[in-house]
Amino acid sequence: MKPDTPHRRAAGPHGHNPWTWIPTLYFAEALPYVTVMTISTMMYERLGLSNAEIAFYTSWLYLPWAIKPLWSPFVDLFRSKRWWILAMESLVAVAIAGVAFSIPAAHFLWPTLAFFWLMAFSSATHDIAADGFYMLALDPHEQALYVGIRSTFYRIATIAGGGLFIMLAGTLETFTRRITFSWSTTFYALAAFFVCVTAYHFFFLPRPGCDHTSPIRPAGRLLKDFLLTFVSFFRKPQALTAVLFMLFYRLPEALLIRIANLFMIKPVSEGGLGLSTQEVGFVQGTVGVLGLTLGGIIGGIAASRDGLKKWLWPMVWSITIPDLVYVYLSYFQSQDFLLVNILVFIEQFGYGFGFTAYMLYLIYYSQGEQQTSHYALCTAFMALSMMLPGMVAGELQEAVGYFNFFLIVMGCCAATVIVAALLKIDPEFGKKTTHGNA
Repeated sequence: MKPDTPHRRAAGPHGHNPWTWIPTLYFAEALPYVTVMTISTMMYERLGLSNAEIAFYTSWLYLPWAIKPLWSPFVDLFRSKRWWILAMESLVAVAIAGVAFSIPAAHFLWPTLAFFWLMAFSSATHDIAADGFYMLALDPHEQALYVGIRSTFYRIATIAGGGLFIMLAGTLETFTRRITFSWSTTFYALAAFFVCVTAYHFFFLPRPGCDHTSPIRPAGRLLKDFLLTFVSFFRKPQALTAVLFMLFYRLPEALLIRIANLFMIKPVSEGGLGLSTQEVGFVQGTVGVLGLTLGGIIGGIAASRDGLKKWLWPMVWSITIPDLVYVYLSYFQSQDFLLVNILVFIEQFGYGFGFTAYMLYLIYYSQGEQQTSHYALCTAFMALSMMLPGMVAGELQEAVGYFNFFLIVMGCCAATVIVAALLKIDPEFGKKTTHGNA
C-alpha cells in the first residue's frame, strides 16, 4: 500500500478537505451558545427586564448542556451524525427566527424564552453530533492536526456573536430609535446567516462510510450501560474532590458573567458605567474575547511544557485576582473607555489563562476506558457550575448594589483556592513527553 502523501492527508480520508467544513462546523457550534448565553442577556436588558429576572431566566438556559449526556446515546443509535448536524442547525435557525418574530409582541418574555430553550436544546445536541462526526470523518493524525483550527473558529464565532451582532443591534438602535425593531432585525439577520451555514453544510459536509446508524440495543441494556458509566465515574480516586472542583472552581466567574454586561450598560445614576450597546459589544465581545483567547493559548503552551501541576497555582491566582477590576470600575465608575477596555482585557486574559487548568483537569479526571462518557459527565458538571450560581446573581446584585456584589465575587475566590488545594495531580500530566498530551 502506498503511504499517504501530504496532499492526500490534507484532503481527509473521505475525499473532503477538512478546511472546507471544520471551520464552519465549529463556528456553527459556538454561535447558538453565545446567542443563548450572551446576546440574550443584552437583549432582555434593552427590553426592560430587571437584573434579577435576566440572571434567573438566562441561567436556566444552561440546563440542556448540563443534561446532554442523558440523550447522547440516542444520537449514536438513530440516524447518522451528519443527519443530526443538519437537523439541529435547521432547528437553531428556526429558533432564532422565532425569537425575532416574538420580540415585538406585547408579551414577549415567554415566547422568546421558549425559542431560546429550543435553541439551547438543539445546540447541545449539535455539540454531541459535531464532536462525534469530527472523530468519524478524520483519522487520528488529522484529529490532532485540526484541533487548534476548531478551537480558533469557535472563538471567532464567540467574537461574532458576543461582539458584532450586539454592535449591529446597538447601531440599529442609534439610527432607528426603536429598540424592539433593532433587536428583532438583528435576530432575523442572525437566522438568515444560520440558514446559509446549514445550506453550506448540506453540500460540503463529507459522508464518511462509518457514519451510519448503530445497531439498536435493547432499552434495558442501554440503561444498564449508562448507569454503569455513571457509577464508574464516581468510583474513581478523588471523585468527591473532582466534583467539588468542577462545581466551585469557577464560582466567581459564574456570578460575574451574569452581571458584567448589565453593569456596563446601566446608567451611572444606577451604579453602572453608562456604556452604549455598541460599546458593550466591542468591550466584551471583541476586546474581552481576544484577551480570553490569548490567555487560553498561553495557558495551553505553558501547561504543555511543564505540566498542569506546576502551573496550577499561577492559573488559580490568574482566574481570581483580576476580578478586582470590577471592584475598581464599580467604585470609581470610570468613563474612560480606553481604561475600561484595558481592564476588561486584563480580566479576560487572566480568566483564559486560569481556565486552562479547569479544562485540563477535566481531561485528567476523564482518563481511562470510558474517557468519552466520563468527559461528557464532566462537562455536565461544568454547565451546572455556571447555571446554579447565575440563577441568584441578579437578585444578589439588586440587594447589595454593584460595588458590594463585586466584593462578594472576590470573597467567592476563596472557594476557587480551597478546591484547587484539594487536588492531587500527576506531575507528568500535560507535558510533551506524556502519552496522550492534552
